[in-house]
Amino acid sequence: MTYNLEILTDITISDEILTALDRAVVASLQVLAVPPSSLSLLLTNDERMRQLNLDYRQDDSSTDVLSFIADFELPDVEQLYLGDIAISVPYARNQAQARGHPLVAEMQLLAVHGVLHLLGYDHMARDERREMFSLQEKILSVLDLPHIAPMT
Repeated sequence: MTYNLEILTDITISDEILTALDRAVVASLQVLAVPPSSLSLLLTNDERMRQLNLDYRQDDSSTDVLSFIADFELPDVEQLYLGDIAISVPYARNQAQARGHPLVAEMQLLAVHGVLHLLGYDHMARDERREMFSLQEKILSVLDLPHIAPMT
């Protein structure tokens, strides 16, 4: 299936991470058998993430990943537009260091987590959490990252 991922950056990021993020998003969509679709991924800093979190969740703090489900259809486009994901690279870097794994693995985890949110999965209730994290683990396994612990 064909998926279109637009990666936007307002910080410097390596080609290795960009390639890994594309792979993580495509693997997520394939594992979940999502029809051809598009989404965007913003890689940013803590300050911009804090502002997004404040604007959309009324939480005046930075965070690792935010997902914004599209509530519209793009005209004259054959693919479904799923929405937008934003990842704070400095926040992810700190989490990767704290968890003892490479930044690229943390970024892939966050991308998978963001895609699951775009597809309607959540982790607020215990049953939802179990389902979402099970899918997250399955996708991480496909990416050869079974050792990366799901977010808590």
